[in-house]
Amino acid sequence: MTAAGEVSQKPVRRRDSAATRARIMRVAAREFASKGYEGAGTDEIAAKAAINKRMIYHYFSSKELLYLAVLEEAYRRARVAEQKLELDSLEPLAALQRFVEFNFDSFVRDRTFINLLATENLQKAKVLKKSAQVSSFNSPIIQAVGRIIARGEAAGSIRKGLDPLQLWITMIGTCYFFFSNIYTLSVILETKFDEPEVLAARRAHVVDFVLNAVRPHAG
Repeated sequence: MTAAGEVSQKPVRRRDSAATRARIMRVAAREFASKGYEGAGTDEIAAKAAINKRMIYHYFSSKELLYLAVLEEAYRRARVAEQKLELDSLEPLAALQRFVEFNFDSFVRDRTFINLLATENLQKAKVLKKSAQVSSFNSPIIQAVGRIIARGEAAGSIRKGLDPLQLWITMIGTCYFFFSNIYTLSVILETKFDEPEVLAARRAHVVDFVLNAVRPHAG
């Protein structure tokens, strides 16, 4: 009877363990994004996650490894979401439009990723360099952009000579810069760039800019 009871408890403990780890990650992501690596403290993360501080070190060993896990998870989630776009099933220009709109809209909903990247860039990617997996996360989407370009070239809807990596950086960059600087831009240009109608106009401009950049040149 006891043995059966012990066996039945194991899945519960595993689920509890996964839930605790996930809760720590969610809280840590918010703390690192809002306060930076130096500003975020394990005491506050533990308090907001409603756990004993020792649990952070049990699951992640150190604050730096927790931060690295948060960065890796942010990249992983972004790439998983992109895979659901099914870009290979769309006409090339429609695929690029969906990709740009998806990235723009993701920054409208949540700027945690942008803030985490800003923090890590200030540190010259000191922690991200220690990741054994993050460099592999972007390969699938860059390969997908390459397939879109190839299909577009064959169909005559995309000009020849585009580099998938460069195009991917440009598409991300046109969205990223706007949101990473949205508050300073709002002040110096005296425009409320966070207003829905202003965001809609910017979104339309970015899509138009990218699609016109990849179309074959006239003449």
